[in-house]
Amino acid sequence: MKYIILSALAITLMMVSCNQKNEQAKTTNSETTENSSQLYACPMHPEITGKKGDKCPKCGMELTEPAVQSTKSTSNTPTDVTAESTAAPVTHTQFSIDEIINNYLKVKNALTKDDTQNAGNAGKVLYATFNAINPSAIEAKLKKEYLDIADDAKEHAEHIGDNAGKIDHQREHFAMLSEDINDLIKVFGTKQKLFQDSCPMYDNGKGAIWISETKDIKNPYYGNKMMGCGTVKKEL
Repeated sequence: MKYIILSALAITLMMVSCNQKNEQAKTTNSETTENSSQLYACPMHPEITGKKGDKCPKCGMELTEPAVQSTKSTSNTPTDVTAESTAAPVTHTQFSIDEIINNYLKVKNALTKDDTQNAGNAGKVLYATFNAINPSAIEAKLKKEYLDIADDAKEHAEHIGDNAGKIDHQREHFAMLSEDINDLIKVFGTKQKLFQDSCPMYDNGKGAIWISETKDIKNPYYGNKMMGCGTVKKEL
C-alpha cells in the first residue's frame, strides 16, 4: 500500500512539472511572436512602417518609432517598407505654396496699376505669410531648399512692404521676388494655372520675369506707361 501511495505521488509531481514547463513554453512563444510582429515607424513619416532599422522610402531615415497597432484588419493595406517602396516616387508633398502665390499676385496686380500703397500692403501680408509657415510640414529632403528660397523672398517682400511711395524701389525687389516665386513653383508645383511672363526692356535691357494668373500681359514693371510690354514665356 505504501508503495502505491509513493508511486501516485511521484506521478502527480511529474504531471505538475510538465504543466509548468508547457506554460513557460507558451509564454515564451507568445512573447517571441509579439516581438516579431512589432512594427516601427519613420519619425518623419509615421504612416511608413516596417522592421526596426529599415529605411523610409520617402526620406531615407531609419524606422525607429514603435508603431501603434490598429485593431482593424489591414489585410488589404500594405504596411511594410517593401510594399511602400514599390509605389510611385513622391514628387510633391502635402505642403502647399498656394497662399504664398496668392499674396504674391496681389503685389503684382497692385504694381500693374502703379498702386504703390496697395503693393506695400500686399508685401506686408506676403512677409507675414512666410513667417507663419511651419517648416516641419515640409519633407526633410526639400526643407533646406525651401528655407534658402524663402529667406531671400521674405527680404524682398519686406522691402516692398516698407517702401510704399517708392514704387521704383518696390519694383526692383519685385523682380528678385519673382525669381524666388518661380523657384518655389519648380520645387513644389501648384494646382493653379499660372504663366511666366517676361519684360525684355526692364533694368536697362537686362529683362525680368513675373508670374501671372492670366494670359493677358499686364506689365508690373512699367504699369500704365507700357502696360502691354512683354511676352508669355511659358505656362507653369
